[in-house]
Amino acid sequence: MPESRVDVVFTGNFWTAGLPGPVTGAVGITGDVITAVEHAPSAVEELTSSARRVIETGDGLLLPGFQDAHVHPIMAGVRLQECALHDPESAEQFLDAIDRYARTHPDREWITGAGWTFAAFPDGGPRRELLDAICGGRPAALVVRDEHAVWVNTAALEQAGITSTTPDPMGGRIQRDRSGVPTGVLHEAAMALLNDVKPVPSAADLDTALIAAQRTLHTHGVTAWQDALVGNFGDIADVYDTYHRAAAAGRLTARVSGALFYEPSLGIDQIAEMAARRDAATGLFTTHTVKIMQDGIPENHTAAMHAPYLDVTGLPTDITGDSLIAPDVLDEVIHALQSAGFDMHFHTMGDRALTEVLNALEKTPNPGDLRHQIAHLQSVRPSDIARFAPLNVTANIQPLWAAHGQQMDHLCIPLIGAERADQQFPFADLARADVRLAAGSDWPVSDPSPMQAIHVAVNRVAPGSDTDAPVFIERQRLSLVQALTAYTVGGAYVNRLDRTGTIAPGMLADLTLLDRDPFTTAPLDLHSILPIGTFVGGTQVWAADEYQFPA
Repeated sequence: MPESRVDVVFTGNFWTAGLPGPVTGAVGITGDVITAVEHAPSAVEELTSSARRVIETGDGLLLPGFQDAHVHPIMAGVRLQECALHDPESAEQFLDAIDRYARTHPDREWITGAGWTFAAFPDGGPRRELLDAICGGRPAALVVRDEHAVWVNTAALEQAGITSTTPDPMGGRIQRDRSGVPTGVLHEAAMALLNDVKPVPSAADLDTALIAAQRTLHTHGVTAWQDALVGNFGDIADVYDTYHRAAAAGRLTARVSGALFYEPSLGIDQIAEMAARRDAATGLFTTHTVKIMQDGIPENHTAAMHAPYLDVTGLPTDITGDSLIAPDVLDEVIHALQSAGFDMHFHTMGDRALTEVLNALEKTPNPGDLRHQIAHLQSVRPSDIARFAPLNVTANIQPLWAAHGQQMDHLCIPLIGAERADQQFPFADLARADVRLAAGSDWPVSDPSPMQAIHVAVNRVAPGSDTDAPVFIERQRLSLVQALTAYTVGGAYVNRLDRTGTIAPGMLADLTLLDRDPFTTAPLDLHSILPIGTFVGGTQVWAADEYQFPA
């Protein structure tokens, strides 16, 4: 028999950016590259007859591999090894889970974990005494679900030397009672006050966390991602070496872009070391991006807003949130990073933080080949939306957050008021202004599933909501095509993976196979669609048990 011309052929329905909906045909792969895309029945038959392996999509749909443009996988993997609090919702449930973990892990020097919510503790947040009663003399440190604060007990405060006289660090806050005594919550940069006393994950722990997280992302159809914080921030470990080891050893089976964290206190002198890290990255791991945190989050008043936050009665306070980098200094930072050839990945939650970033980018024009992005975009003044496209700045959206729920309705909207609440997560307005969209999960802050996020982007209601559930700002819904494009070619652009993100000859064969076609699925059922196969460079990196594809 003559030698096969292609290694793998997918037959059936597929979709790629630029198409209004699925098309039927065949996609041929040779080695790690897509070498043929056919539609005519005769061409499809010829292609499949010469293939070593044929995979039929059946009732499903073949897509370019999902790319998560903002995620923290190793952090998520570490959290999986600790006290997991992401499923409970009430204070009683959180306390029960912590108690159960403490009793079943008597050997742990510290009780650590993550996933609780401020909404469960409405009267000023959780207090240290609650953990004291559970953990006894053992120190405890439990990170909030959004990763911007940590709940500690008295033993942890004592070990860290945190007292009523301890000053708030730059960019952080120690929550205190009226007499100034720490209550047990450390916000933002204050989390780092535990760094010298709290156990840190070993290199082996981080290696294990990466492999576990990588498998989780593959099960959700993710073939590439941008780790949105590679460096030291709060209690987060620097994961550069973890990725480097995995890439060098061949354990990394996804394409990973690492965003190197810019530490404001170190100034622009740190850029030389960042450039050295970029040059040393290897294999499937690259570090061409720098992460800049410009503010915090609205729930703890650290998102930088133009107008003051409101108090419990709806009246303005004197709090507007802090800019983590002063605007005049931000101008200097952006100029230095652009001169060094770095893409930039900005964190902005508040409308003032976004304005400051856009102002700074306007003052230092992009030389044309840098791919900057601004993530989260929770509060956006309408006048700033038109500024993205002229600056060639990508909007990096986290769709799962754009829905009603405890966090939004009880912790956010009351703090910012109705007018600003109506300006949150303006995905459709950005798309109408010709802004490029990329999408990310921010896992472990929220669920890593692209299909769950796409569900919310299209419906603006949480997955599993009833048909009569209130829609969160209906005019900001994206179409299914727009949401899928953000999770494929949009992510490929900001990750500088230009040979991925679309299905076409010459592109790398990074592909995701879904069990059903989202274009023929009721919008409120989109969240129930599951990946059944994930392929990176033509190699199967994951398949559902009932859909193992023979080699």
